[in-house]
Amino acid sequence: MKYTKAERIMMRSHPEMSEKWIQQLIAEDPSILGLGDLVLRAQERIHPKAGRLDLLLQDPDTNRRYEVELQLGPTDESHIIRTIEYWDIERKRYPQYDHCAVIVAEDITSRFLNVISLFNGTIPLIAIQVQAVKVGSDLTLVFTKVMDELVRGLVDEDEDAAATPTDRSYWIKTGSQDTVKMVDEMMEIIKEVAGPYQPKYNKIYIGLALDGIVNNFATFRPKKAHLVFEVKLPRVQETDQIIEQAGIETLDYDNRWKSYRLRLAKGDVGQKKDTIRMLVKMAFDYRSR
Repeated sequence: MKYTKAERIMMRSHPEMSEKWIQQLIAEDPSILGLGDLVLRAQERIHPKAGRLDLLLQDPDTNRRYEVELQLGPTDESHIIRTIEYWDIERKRYPQYDHCAVIVAEDITSRFLNVISLFNGTIPLIAIQVQAVKVGSDLTLVFTKVMDELVRGLVDEDEDAAATPTDRSYWIKTGSQDTVKMVDEMMEIIKEVAGPYQPKYNKIYIGLALDGIVNNFATFRPKKAHLVFEVKLPRVQETDQIIEQAGIETLDYDNRWKSYRLRLAKGDVGQKKDTIRMLVKMAFDYRSR
């Protein structure tokens, strides 16, 4: 093996490098940011009276969009304000999507990292440091996530403190008698696979508990005419095929919580019981590892 010492190149003072150059590289291959297999939705997106958003990226498997702002050299106040402003404009204009602000800078100083961290948890914000490195005659960019988004909300096994408890009658009013009966049918399947779990009625969803201990490997949201069945499994092609072949409609896949959101119509629980049982068992086994 041959070792070649790498040399860091300061892009801000380099005559041939620019924010436009980096922007184009990301536009051609958004995966270099390290945020997943994203796709480009817009480049230099015009915001009236607010300037241009460098990049708008989206995860094709979810409804999540990333508002990305670039800056060579150290980050500064205007960069932070501009990033948050573009994020705010986009989320208000397109509320059907989940939005996240992304700051990409050549040098994210500790001072501004502290300032940015004050917003995190209130504003979904990711900070990425980009460095240009020369190895021999080749040049590459290294993207390092120095601050990740702080996820707040329900904390799975600690939901007693986070979710407001309700009862069966609440969900009959929110959904319907028929869709709550579908939950009863699902609970019978869960008992066959995982043991004597009981439904845990919360305002957000119906979860699962065994001897008072929450284990939401599956959750339910009764609607007026259908049941939303959420099963926590990593997304793989084999599972996609199982769901598709059974004729179960996938609403979406939540990458944050690693769960499938499925739509069950009246009669589906009985007609597609074998597939539902298989998915429940897979989720229970996965969470029990």
